[in-house]
Amino acid sequence: MNKITLALASAASLALAACGGETEEPMADDTAMADQMANDTAETGTIVDVAQGDSQFSTLVSAVTAAGLGETLSGEGPYTVFAPTNDAFGKIPEATLTELTTNDTETLGNILQYHVVEGNVDAATLTQAITDAGDAGYTINTVGGGTLTANVVDGNVVLTDAAGGTSTVTATDVAASNGVIHVIDTVLMPQ
Repeated sequence: MNKITLALASAASLALAACGGETEEPMADDTAMADQMANDTAETGTIVDVAQGDSQFSTLVSAVTAAGLGETLSGEGPYTVFAPTNDAFGKIPEATLTELTTNDTETLGNILQYHVVEGNVDAATLTQAITDAGDAGYTINTVGGGTLTANVVDGNVVLTDAAGGTSTVTATDVAASNGVIHVIDTVLMPQ
């Protein structure tokens, strides 16, 4: 059950992080982080396994478990997950996060699904889609039924959620056997 939860959380987080780095080439730190996570994937497998193997996603894994999404994110996929880090979850008031993970798991599930996209969307594909979309930005449809808008701002991929909040992709193309994870710095909200 813990692996399932981590997978879901990781998927959600990755869905948010898919737009990291510069227009075509990620920054050196982002590339090193993605390379390390990709190497870890060979040992761990699914999106959930990868998230469980990285301590920066422990809150995401706990949230995925609480929402009962682990099995889904450990499934065949492929999925693209914009995965919020522990620091991203730390921006949410502790009382709110506790309420979501203990009493309002339906809302938590909706938030996490807002971070997941069907298909394997790597950074190069996402960046090209943003370029092709122009100034209005590229619209991303999530598995939760909502949309995100992706733009490049100062060389970084930035996702805008339905509430007008933004999250920057900080690392891209973390490979998993059932998709890819992009790391983001803020939890996205569907409304």
